[in-house]
Amino acid sequence: MPNLIDMRDIIKVYPNGVAANRDVNFSVEKGEIHALVGENGAGKSTLMKILYGLEQPTGGQIFLNGRAVTISTPHQAIALGIGMVHQNFMLIPSFTIAENVVLGQEPIKGQLIDAEAAINITRQLAQEYGLEVDPTAKVEATPVGMRQRVEILKTLYRGADLLILDEPTAVLTPQETDDLFDAVRRLVSQGKTVIFITHKLIEVKEISDRVTVMRHGEVTGRVQTAEVSEEDIARMMVGRDVLFRVEKPPQQRGEAAVRVSGLSYVSVTGRPLLRDVSFNVYRGEILGIAGVEGNGQTQLAELLSGLAAPTTGAATINGQSILGRGPRYVREAGVAHIPEDRLTNGVALEASIADNLVVDRYYRPPFTRRGAMSLRQIRQHAENLMQKFDIRAAGAGAAIGSLSGGNMQKVIIAREFSADPALLIAAQPTRGVDIGASEFVRRQLVEARNAGKAVLLISADLAEVFSLADRIAVMYKGEIVAIFQNSPDLTEEALGLYMLGLKRQTPAEIESQL
Repeated sequence: MPNLIDMRDIIKVYPNGVAANRDVNFSVEKGEIHALVGENGAGKSTLMKILYGLEQPTGGQIFLNGRAVTISTPHQAIALGIGMVHQNFMLIPSFTIAENVVLGQEPIKGQLIDAEAAINITRQLAQEYGLEVDPTAKVEATPVGMRQRVEILKTLYRGADLLILDEPTAVLTPQETDDLFDAVRRLVSQGKTVIFITHKLIEVKEISDRVTVMRHGEVTGRVQTAEVSEEDIARMMVGRDVLFRVEKPPQQRGEAAVRVSGLSYVSVTGRPLLRDVSFNVYRGEILGIAGVEGNGQTQLAELLSGLAAPTTGAATINGQSILGRGPRYVREAGVAHIPEDRLTNGVALEASIADNLVVDRYYRPPFTRRGAMSLRQIRQHAENLMQKFDIRAAGAGAAIGSLSGGNMQKVIIAREFSADPALLIAAQPTRGVDIGASEFVRRQLVEARNAGKAVLLISADLAEVFSLADRIAVMYKGEIVAIFQNSPDLTEEALGLYMLGLKRQTPAEIESQL
C-alpha cells in the first residue's frame, strides 16, 4: 500500500541562492500523526509550503497515494484533500464561528447565504470530530483554544483528509492543549492524517507516531517516536547534546528594584486591557508572567518600557517613576526590553546590524565624542556582539531585514543584554529562536538574575516559565489573579486553571506574595 504522501528529492533554491531544501525525502502514512521538527531555518516550513502549494519546488516530485501530482496553489492542495492550519489564525474577528467556517464556500438559499445551514453545518462538523464550538458566537469574543478549533473546522469543511498543523499549541494553556490532542486523536481515528509541526519535544513524544527531523535543509533523522527520547530528537536537530533545564543556583533575592501599583490601561476604543495590576520585581529575581496571550501581557510590557502611557497607576525603578516618560527616558533609567513583536518594536529592517545594536546608545561615548560618531567603534561593537551571541550574517553592515527570524531575535537579545539594565523585560524571548539558541538565551536570563538584575519574563511557553522563574504571576483578562512561589508542588495543570479564569486567589493572598 503506497504512502499517503511521498515528497521525493525536493529541492528549493531561492533567487538569492539560499537552498532551503536539499534533496529532501519526506513520507507520511495514511492514518498517522507525523511530527516534523527542526531548528528555525532547517527547511521544514518551506517543505510544508511546497506541499500546500504556497511555494514551488526547484526540483523533485510529490506523490499522493502513489500518483504524481503538481500542487501550484493552495486551492489545488485543498482540492487534493490537503489542508493547513497556520500558526497565525486567519479568521475574521467580527464574523461568527459559522460564518468563518463556511467563508468562501457558503451554502446558498435562493440568491442569499443560508445562515441557518451554515450554523447546522458547523454544529454537525463539531460534533463529528469532537471540536466543540458555539457556531453563533463571534470569533472576537472566543478564547484562543476555541479559535484553533474553528481553523481546524474550516479545513475539515473543505474536505481535508491530511491536516498540516503549524505550531498549533504555541498559545494554548495545558488544558486547551489536552483538548486539542484529544481532537487530533479523534480525527485520526476517523480516517484523517496529521502532520504536526512543533518546537515542543515533549509534545512530539506525547502525540506523534513518527518523527522526521530536519537540519540545514536536509533530513537528519526519521524514527518511530516510541524508540527515541527528547534528548535524541534534540541531538538530531542541533547536532550536539542540548540541556533542557537551565541550572539555577539558590536565589539571592535583594531589595525590590521595580514596584508596580494599581496599573490600569484602557484602549482608545474604551476597552479595559489592564485592571489594577500590582507587583514587585526584586533584584536577583526572575518574575514570570503566565497567561494565555491577549490577557494584557503585551500592554504591561509596553507601559513599563515607555511605549505607551497608562490610564492610572504608578511604576518605579529604584524609586524613579518611569510611566509615560517615553522609551529613551525609561532606557536611561535602566530598563531593557526584548519585545514580543520584533518586526514592529525590535528592529529597523532596512538598517544594518551595527546600527540596530547601537540604536539606544549611539549618542553616548564611545560611539559619539564631541558630536562626532565613530563608525569604527560602532562596527567593532557590533562584531564583538555578533561573535558573543552567535549572530550569523555576512557582516556587521548587513541589513537586519536580510536575516532569518532567529538571527534577528539574537540581534535584539544582544542589544538588550549588553545595555547592563537594572530591569530586563523579556517578552517571548525565545519565540522564533531555535532550540540551541533558546538554550543560550535562557542561560543568559539566569545569569542576569544571578548578577542581581531584576528580570520580568513574559512567556506563552509554560515550560519556559517553570524552568526560569523564581515566582510566577498569572494574568487573566488584564488582572493579576494569582502569584506563586515556583516550587515542585506547582504544576502546569494547576496554573492552567488560573490562566483560564476558573480559579483566582483572594486579594489578601495576592498581596502577601507581592
